[in-house]
Amino acid sequence: MKILVITGASGGHIFPALGFLDTLKEKHKNIDTLLILPKNNITNQIGEFGYKVNYISISPIKLNLDFSNFMTIFNFFKGSLESIAILLKFKPDIVVGFGSLTCIPTLIFAWLFRIKTLIHEQNVIPGRANRFLAGFSDKIAVSFAETKDYFKKYKRKVVFTGNPIRKELVRIDKDKALNFFGFSEDKFTILIMGGSQGSHRINQEFLRAISTVSDKFKIQVIHLTGRRDYDLLQHSYKDLNINSRLFKFLESMGYAYSASDLVISRAGASTIAETIFYGLAAIIIPYPFAYKHQMANARALEKIGSAIIIKDNELDGSILRQIIDGLINNPQRLKDMRSRYDSLLRVDANTLFTDNVLSLN
Repeated sequence: MKILVITGASGGHIFPALGFLDTLKEKHKNIDTLLILPKNNITNQIGEFGYKVNYISISPIKLNLDFSNFMTIFNFFKGSLESIAILLKFKPDIVVGFGSLTCIPTLIFAWLFRIKTLIHEQNVIPGRANRFLAGFSDKIAVSFAETKDYFKKYKRKVVFTGNPIRKELVRIDKDKALNFFGFSEDKFTILIMGGSQGSHRINQEFLRAISTVSDKFKIQVIHLTGRRDYDLLQHSYKDLNINSRLFKFLESMGYAYSASDLVISRAGASTIAETIFYGLAAIIIPYPFAYKHQMANARALEKIGSAIIIKDNELDGSILRQIIDGLINNPQRLKDMRSRYDSLLRVDANTLFTDNVLSLN
C-alpha cells in the first residue's frame, strides 16, 4: 500500500502528520509513505526522521493586491501542477490531508483520480481549507467531539479520532524528567511556550511576572523562547537569578511536559492535544491572529476546569503573576485542575486515526 500525506507549514499541521507517520512506521512497516510539505515551513529537517519528503511551492494567499501576493497566486498554480506530478509518479492508494491551503490541489486531484482521501481537522472550529475539502473527502477525522457540529452536512463521513502526537511524546517519570534538566524535586516547575516560532509578547510578560512573583526561588522554568528572543531572555534570567533552562526549540518535549507542574502557552491544536495527553494544569493565552480557532481550543480545557484563559490584549505581568502565585500557593487547586481531564473522552489518537485511514483501502 502507498499513502501520501500532505500538510501545511506550521507545527500544528506538521506534528500530527508526523505522529501518524510514526505510527505507520512502527506498526505497518510494509506501507510506503510520502510526505508533502510547502517549501516554506517550520523545519527543513523532516527527512532526518526517516520519511520521504517532497516540497511544493504553495504559500498562504493574503487578501491584498501587492506584488508578493501575485507571486503567491502564481505559486498556488505552480504547486498545483507539482501536486499532479507527485500523484502521477507516486500513485498512492490513499491521500491524507492535515489542513491548510497546501492540501487543496492534491486532495481535489486525488478525488478526480478516484483515490481514497481523508482529511484531519486539528482545531475545534474547522479551517476554511477543510470546510472546502469536506465534500471531496471519503472521511473527515476530528480531534474534538464538538467539531462534528461543523460538518453536519457530512456527518456520515465524520469520525472522532483525537489528534495524533509525535512518537517522542511519552510520559516519563517526573524525577527522571526533572533530572534531565538538572532541576530540584522540591521546586515548582513552569513550562512556557509560544508556539513553534515562540511568542515575544508571552516572553515579555512572563519575565515581568516572574520578576515580581512572591517567592521566585521556589520556581524553576523551562522556556521555549523561539529564535528571536533567546539571547535577550538568557541575559534576563541571569539577572533574575532563577533556575531556568532555555531552548529556541526543544525536541525532547516529553521531558519538558513530564517535569512540569504548570504550562503557559498559546492554544494551537497540537499544544492543546499534548497538554491533554500529559494532563497538565494550564494558563492559556490564545494567539490573537488565530483568535477564533485558538479561543475555541482553549475553551475546551477551560470548560472542564483544567485551564485558565487570559486574552492576549488583557495579558500583563501583574495579572500573570497573580495567577501563578495563586496556583503555587494552592496545591489542591492544581491537583483538581489536573484531575478534571478524567472527564474528557481521551483516546489513543495515533492508533484510532491510523485505523481509520487504513480502513479506506
